[in-house]
Amino acid sequence: MLYPRMTEKRQKKPLDGVWKFQLDPSGKGAGERWPSQGIPSPIHMPVPSSYNDITTSEEIRDFLGDVWYETSTYVPSDWMTERIILRFGAVAHHAKVWVNGHFVTESHNGFLPFEVDVTAFVNEEKMNRIIVKVNNELTWDMLPPGEVIEKVTEDGETKRTLHQQHDFFNYSGIHRSVFLYTTPQTFIHSLKIGTDFNGETGMITVQSESPPSAFVYYSLKDDQGEIIAERQGNTTEIQVPEAEAWSPENPYLYKLDVYLKDGEGTILDHYYLNVGIRKIEVKDEQLLLNGSPIYLKGFGKHEDAVIRGKGYDPVTNLRDMYLMKETGANSFRTAHYPYAEEVLQLADELGFLVIDETSAVGLLSQGVPATGNLEPVFSNGKISSRLKEYHLDTLQRLIERDRNHPSVIMWSLSNEASTMEPEAEVYYKDLVELVRKLDDRPIMNVNLMLIEPEKCFVSKLVDIIGLNVYFGWYSTPGDLKAGTADLRNYLDRWAKTHDQPIVITEYGVDTVPGLHKVPAVMFSEEFQVQFLEKYHNVFDEFPEVVGEQVWNFADFMTKQDTVRVDGNKKGIFTRDRQPKMAQYTLQKRWKSPLREGK
Repeated sequence: MLYPRMTEKRQKKPLDGVWKFQLDPSGKGAGERWPSQGIPSPIHMPVPSSYNDITTSEEIRDFLGDVWYETSTYVPSDWMTERIILRFGAVAHHAKVWVNGHFVTESHNGFLPFEVDVTAFVNEEKMNRIIVKVNNELTWDMLPPGEVIEKVTEDGETKRTLHQQHDFFNYSGIHRSVFLYTTPQTFIHSLKIGTDFNGETGMITVQSESPPSAFVYYSLKDDQGEIIAERQGNTTEIQVPEAEAWSPENPYLYKLDVYLKDGEGTILDHYYLNVGIRKIEVKDEQLLLNGSPIYLKGFGKHEDAVIRGKGYDPVTNLRDMYLMKETGANSFRTAHYPYAEEVLQLADELGFLVIDETSAVGLLSQGVPATGNLEPVFSNGKISSRLKEYHLDTLQRLIERDRNHPSVIMWSLSNEASTMEPEAEVYYKDLVELVRKLDDRPIMNVNLMLIEPEKCFVSKLVDIIGLNVYFGWYSTPGDLKAGTADLRNYLDRWAKTHDQPIVITEYGVDTVPGLHKVPAVMFSEEFQVQFLEKYHNVFDEFPEVVGEQVWNFADFMTKQDTVRVDGNKKGIFTRDRQPKMAQYTLQKRWKSPLREGK
């Protein structure tokens, strides 16, 4: 799916702003014809944003069920001869959409875009009403999984609560930008870019999906707008002598203009992409960028901010990028779901290496209170064929959305799944097979520290092993000497059992900003610094470790819990993006030469 762009042949109209909004606790909206008649008692709600923290209402913050959004807009007259597309960047988690009372589409993926051709449903001379019903309930047929629990209270009321498998707040709403955009009737459907090097010559392969009645032309320009090469054909290769290699130090982007022309040379459609020429590969237990070893330094993140929740915000996004650069980071993981496309666009421009992750978080065995044992999820049918199809669909759509970003260097299949269950191997084989068919980037899967390397059935299938480790925090809490000994032993076992490189995808401790203790104790800023320093010493003992990503970049919101004080406090930055002491510890380490070329 191509991101909407303005050219002389394409127009777009953002619909971001303040929409009408209403809760629907009894689910009566459809029956009372809200899609055709409008929302009867709305309040104001910004789009994009999560609706949970905008008002002062506890009911809205914790609401579970259907909510409705409504906006109206004119469509320019000169659009009426074009295809008119309505596109949502992401709506969490389920959405149904009506235009002028006509049902036009639905989505059941809270982290990926969806769109629909609404040409037949828009009016030229009067306002067009767009209504969206959003539902935030989770099931075990989707990602992330969850379950709605109903309980009858003493006063006879039915209380519905969400049992979720993941440790971040279930923010909901229209989270990313909404666009109306146009394409010509004959248009470029999709583009796939591949890059490589042959010596110092950059190699760009382009595949275009376009109508067979038209002809595709390509024009590659450097960053000064000078034409380097021109080609034609649905599939072509462009050679760039002495090409600028894209990297975190030099995020050089070429511009590729793609034209669709008729037999007389008239331009029918025009689209463009930024292209970074780079090569990523795994070889001899190393991660190579443009033929040289690269060590990942960075963070696991969340799309999370004060007030707007998971709503995309260019201000917060850019602040995050600048803070990561200032800390010396060169990478981040889109934990634990696909991020907004605009995040990856900025990563291309600023030079970040991105581990692009699906929303498969929470596929994990849960404790059974009566026995203390873990209830399996793969072997007992908890993970159904419907969930697997959802996972495969998410992977395919993620790759098709993000494959043209030079910043995206690998695909992460899931986070902390029960990969110690034998049935997980068959499940993941199908995921890996799909990725191999669609793209040539390395594949990662991220493991919980409870997974024993000798008993993991999935790691042998992937190219890079991700490990989340918290020894000295969740185990032997507060004892960093024992924790680092356990970490050393754990990494040694992984290195001896598997021959893939390892990225430490999570390590960190909850830290209350401003809490200082000498000697250090858990939750103090001093303890966070000592934890990181001791872990780094252990990482440096293992050449198999090719990257470290602290959990987390910033404090983030979770559901209310006795072990969470206003959210998760493992951030190196506070939730409003101010540094804790540990930021300077990371800056000192990451801004010095760190194992490059080892």
